[in-house]
Amino acid sequence: MSTASRPVYLRLRDLIAAAIIDGRYPEGQMLPSVRAFAAEQGANPLTVAKAYQQFQTDGLVEVQRGVGMYVVRGAAEKLRRAECEAFLAEEWPEIRGRIERLGLSLGELMAAQGKQTA
Repeated sequence: MSTASRPVYLRLRDLIAAAIIDGRYPEGQMLPSVRAFAAEQGANPLTVAKAYQQFQTDGLVEVQRGVGMYVVRGAAEKLRRAECEAFLAEEWPEIRGRIERLGLSLGELMAAQGKQTA
């Protein structure tokens, strides 16, 4: 499923997951409030609440009533593993197929990577 065709709450969830994995929301830190994140992303607060609920359901955040949601210990690693599994199962086969169709070699891919980081 392309990024554009994914439901908005899942795209917001992906943004939050990336921020947790990258350490922008480290373990023990409070996530932005639903209203603050909605305003930042230009999204409906109910849509953000749905994305946040998914993190709570998955055990990645803990709710402290009247205070907020906090990233739990081990959330970044759990998300990283899940993202890797999803990438290898869903995205990599398509990418690999395209690489093969284009006849690209590992050397060409590595050379292209070197050009991007230079």
